[in-house]
Amino acid sequence: MLSVRQPAVAGAFYPGQRPVLAQDVRAMLAQASEQTDLSARVPKAIIVPHAGYIYSGSTAALAYARLASVWGSIQRVVLLGPAHRVPVRGLALPGCGFMATPLGEVEVDQAAVDQLAHLPQVVVSRAVQAQEHSLEVQLPFLQTVLDDFKLVPLVVGDATPEEVAEVLELLWGGPETLLVISSDLSHFLPYRTAQQIDRQTTQAILDLRGPLTHQQACGGTPINGLLLAARHHGLQPELLGLCNSGDTAGDKDRVVGYAALAFTPETVHAH
Repeated sequence: MLSVRQPAVAGAFYPGQRPVLAQDVRAMLAQASEQTDLSARVPKAIIVPHAGYIYSGSTAALAYARLASVWGSIQRVVLLGPAHRVPVRGLALPGCGFMATPLGEVEVDQAAVDQLAHLPQVVVSRAVQAQEHSLEVQLPFLQTVLDDFKLVPLVVGDATPEEVAEVLELLWGGPETLLVISSDLSHFLPYRTAQQIDRQTTQAILDLRGPLTHQQACGGTPINGLLLAARHHGLQPELLGLCNSGDTAGDKDRVVGYAALAFTPETVHAH
């Protein structure tokens, strides 16, 4: 019997009651879709923030709204986020069969887990995943915008860009596979300073220029792996939204930066 990783931050980072959570996520997506070109190409990868929904949910929704047209065709989500609570060397799988939120359970893709088993940088650690929020806060969005999908949840600790990129390459797949990188930007800087630094960071991402430091983005390690893979596959990044907690629900003395970015394949011209 495969175990279930229970939600750790429901009721804190996002509503703990199913009806409230469902309504909040749908409302954020509806608002985002009004600002989104829904005819734009479907992203292969997205970068989304992972703070409490009152702070960064509206920014994350800008990326998730871009998936509306393919809700039934994405069958696998490879989700990477940084380790905040338990340090780990490499990338940690949860060692469970399902990840739960108040919206239900998401099945972990055991075939993908088996594919990763030979990689020395991939480990299994329930402790690393148990209280980690960077992956969990993305799940209600994915459960709302996608139909029936399986999940490859990886908490990223101390790893090189090449080690992360190797994991992404192995699971790259086709249009059925979506890559999601969970990351905030700068932390606890004054509002204007944060704006300037976050603009520089997002420009580096748009230029596919790494490596980012953890001062620039707490998820710098998985982002750096994505930048390598994006260059290899010719993905084109696009900035969908950029703000900080001073714009949403916090004061302007010490803010956290948030960005939503989409990476789409280059346009293939017919001959």
